[in-house]
Amino acid sequence: MAEEGQVIGIHSVEEFDALVLKGKETGKLIVVDFTASWCPPCRFIAPVFAELAKTYPHVIFLKVDVDEVQPIAARFKVEAMPTFAFVKDGEEVSVRRIVGADKVGLGRNVSELCGPVPSTSVA
Repeated sequence: MAEEGQVIGIHSVEEFDALVLKGKETGKLIVVDFTASWCPPCRFIAPVFAELAKTYPHVIFLKVDVDEVQPIAARFKVEAMPTFAFVKDGEEVSVRRIVGADKVGLGRNVSELCGPVPSTSVA
């Protein structure tokens, strides 16, 4: 399992479902990047996604290769890459889905859906 502030690569349906359950139990936002190794826009947005994971360590960031874990892509009806899905309380916030390498929209959705960044300062 990856540390907070990192993107977690998903390699099985069971792994994905366990993290969605963890997000539901803890009230954490989950951001899913549906990607493919052959996709140039996916490679363009990958560093932006990784930076968001560092900025919002209280959010769970998942990367799903649509060719490797096709059942998850089918569950979310992913038709183009990259697609970003936002999951809260175990359900997709479908009005927030982003299709394409929209770094501004991705950052805005994360900040609006996750709430304030927890303070890391020590008093």
